[in-house]
Amino acid sequence: MRDPLPPLAALRAFALVAETGSLTAAAQRLNVTQPAISRRIRELEAALGTALLRRGANAVVLTEAGERYAAALSSAFGAIRTATAELAAGPAAPLRVRAYTTWALRWLIPRLPRFRALHPELEIELVTSTAPVVDFAREGLDAAIRSAAGPPATGAARLQAVTLAPFAMPAALRRAGAGGLTRLGSRVRPRDWAVWDAVQPVRPEAPPPLLFESTSLAIQAALEGLGAVICPPAFVAEELRRRRLKRLPGRDAETGEHYWLLLPPGRSRPQAGAFRDWLVGEAAE
Repeated sequence: MRDPLPPLAALRAFALVAETGSLTAAAQRLNVTQPAISRRIRELEAALGTALLRRGANAVVLTEAGERYAAALSSAFGAIRTATAELAAGPAAPLRVRAYTTWALRWLIPRLPRFRALHPELEIELVTSTAPVVDFAREGLDAAIRSAAGPPATGAARLQAVTLAPFAMPAALRRAGAGGLTRLGSRVRPRDWAVWDAVQPVRPEAPPPLLFESTSLAIQAALEGLGAVICPPAFVAEELRRRRLKRLPGRDAETGEHYWLLLPPGRSRPQAGAFRDWLVGEAAE
């Protein structure tokens, strides 16, 4: 019986052209000539009986059929990369999880001992990034955390809502009053103070906030008495319990966003599924 699959070399060549948008770039990735890439794609189009590319003077554009086929191949090659990485790493390899710095530091890490108690055989390797796109294969990830108003990918598991409130040292609040404190925030989320202002009965008037590289740094600045930080209350739960920070008057602001857990498309490691189930349960509590 004839194998219905086209040659792997042709499929890989087309997938790279779709990814890079360039015959030349695809040829460089495969260490072959550009005519060789063109020949492989023509053979693939002949085998499929349909055009995948429209060739111009300086660029190539995917046809509608080409776009659909490229999406399917991207998922398939991603699954191959994941399976290969699993075999190379072995079952004991740590779960590599990408998250936001402050969320990891102030929400996830304090809870990880509970995960270790349930799964002592599993290790978590945390990496941090604020990049909006998650490339599981290229970054070698088993899971990733993103914030978004709706599911950022098919199968994303919703964790907790992103709610905002301002906090300051009690002594700083007594000295300056709520309206006299410098506002502290993050460059990653520069509009959080404006979101909070918008839900107050009387809109406060204040100069622009002082923005730090991350919310973690802004929280530390508030703990040093430099002003009031805007962040989710869960990020400063321990400081509130120990009375190192105090919540400023006003309503909490619901941003409409949630934190979401994403797993690689296709088949993921069973250990990643265990982490997902545990994390969803922790968020629900």
